[in-house]
Amino acid sequence: MITINEHFLKLQSSYLFSTIARKVSEFQEKNKDKEIIKLGIGDVTRALPPACIDAFSKAVNEMGDDSSFRGYGPEQGYQFLREKIAGEDYASVQADISPDEIFISDGSKCDSGNIQEIFGTEIKIGIPDPVYPVYVDTNVMAGRTGIFENGRYTGLFYLESTIDNHFIPAIPSEPLDLIYLCFPNNPTGATITRDVLAQWVEYAKKHKALILYDAAYVAFIRDPSLPHSIYEIDGARDVAIEFRSFSKTAGFTGTRCAFTVVPKTCMAYDTKGNSHQLHSLWNRRHNTKFNGVSYPVQRAAEAVYSPEGKKQVQNLIDYYMTNAALIKTEMEKLGYSCTGGENSPYIWVQAKMNSWDFFDMLLEKAQVVCTPGSGFGKCGEGYIRISAFNNYEKVKEAMERITRVL
Repeated sequence: MITINEHFLKLQSSYLFSTIARKVSEFQEKNKDKEIIKLGIGDVTRALPPACIDAFSKAVNEMGDDSSFRGYGPEQGYQFLREKIAGEDYASVQADISPDEIFISDGSKCDSGNIQEIFGTEIKIGIPDPVYPVYVDTNVMAGRTGIFENGRYTGLFYLESTIDNHFIPAIPSEPLDLIYLCFPNNPTGATITRDVLAQWVEYAKKHKALILYDAAYVAFIRDPSLPHSIYEIDGARDVAIEFRSFSKTAGFTGTRCAFTVVPKTCMAYDTKGNSHQLHSLWNRRHNTKFNGVSYPVQRAAEAVYSPEGKKQVQNLIDYYMTNAALIKTEMEKLGYSCTGGENSPYIWVQAKMNSWDFFDMLLEKAQVVCTPGSGFGKCGEGYIRISAFNNYEKVKEAMERITRVL
């Protein structure tokens, strides 16, 4: 008799964004004459930068010629892209990361979910609340949690992020083994200072813990005092893995390209206390389960770092941040407390009512889609997340609709 992984049965009925999509679809089916403006899921709407398109097209043409055709590439990514990343994203901020410590992938969502495979099942995990659902769900699937009750999974240590601590979780008083951090934060838009991040690194060193640092939204940071990488902090190479993505930075959500940094000095331990290089473990997992990102996509990603690409990407970031500023300004005019929108494309709004009720109200009365905060965790109840990823005209119209309703 074939049996299932019963840990899947502990998961909530559906993934947050699947539930939103179903609700929106049902509403649209009943109201076919009404146009819905989506400011929920973090999907971009602007075209890829021309520099990326040119590089993409050239690489596709190479694939059409026997003399320049490429089959399987290196699972870890082509050297030309890894070298660009090491120089542009890390050496530029005095972070000591070498090209061979960078693994190219098809998305940070995949990497942040897959990375848990190389860790033991009995570890103590610190999860921010509110949180990107993938961090929680993949550990549930792996059997590291108990049942779901009272809005949380038993067996996880929740790092509460609230308005009282400016949505930056406090350093726990007890030792944890694995800590998830995301800054600029999804969903709250909060950012972390260099000093506070250094405290987390020190905590990880003290307890021989590991930080999984999701920096997918780092391109939206405008405050020069904020760290762009955890590796700007002394000692972080030994206790942190960092995730980055081209999805929001350069509009690669439909093209799929990201990378994960696993320093060779970053260690974990077996049950006997012997240390093991996480770089080697992740490399082994990568070689076994991944055949690499396509050559044309990697050439397109490389073009992000060209002079033209940098300007074009910055224009995209500026465009979305103009949207963010508009959303935050209008919501604050309506008397709502907001976080984010300044160094992040997300605006975290205190809804003054149940999250899903607020979601339903905006959908039904304004035909605007947001994301209910409770979908990100218990501490997200009473909040909504509004995304700046849409066309400016649509965002402006959405805010006019919301203003009429509220």
